[in-house]
Amino acid sequence: MIGKDLFPPDDDQNPFTDVLFNALLGFAFMFSVAFIMIRPEITQGKVNPKAEFLITAQWPDNHPDDIDLIVEDATGNLVWFDTREAGLMHLDRDDRGSLNDALTVNGERIENPLNQETVTLRGIAAGEYVVNLLHYRAVTGNPVPVKVKVEKLNPSVSVVFAGTNILTGAGNEQTAVRFSLDAIGNVSKIYTRDKALIRAGDKP
Repeated sequence: MIGKDLFPPDDDQNPFTDVLFNALLGFAFMFSVAFIMIRPEITQGKVNPKAEFLITAQWPDNHPDDIDLIVEDATGNLVWFDTREAGLMHLDRDDRGSLNDALTVNGERIENPLNQETVTLRGIAAGEYVVNLLHYRAVTGNPVPVKVKVEKLNPSVSVVFAGTNILTGAGNEQTAVRFSLDAIGNVSKIYTRDKALIRAGDKP
């Protein structure tokens, strides 16, 4: 009977082993939760460029004529096909009408019918902005209606201006809209009085 107390019980229940196993299980659980929380969000294909205003010029789909959007900021910087970045402005695409709007893939011709140019204002500088249109290349010989829209993007999207200009032929430059911004991006003084930006020999 004396020797019997020197040996552990015959069953497999060892309290130390149970405590150690439970501790390891808890550690593994906490590690997995921490890993999930620090794992970066998957944003494949997601683009979120910073912009305060979006200016868009659009003319009829599949139209062959080349229309250019020209924007002058409060300090006199110009963006258009010749200068795609200036100040806080950026021309996202120089759309040339029917030129460069087709791509052949595996023998199949794919066309983009949309005619549109956009300029983004990626910051705010107080002062007047001028939005002009230039009929750069005329193929059809007919007048072209061009829709212009100015949108304020923050804190929510709102349309500042929407209108249509009729461009009459190569070299015709027209002012679509002029507007003023204060230091925090509030819009005022919206009007369409003409101001030449690139016409040879003209002074603004």
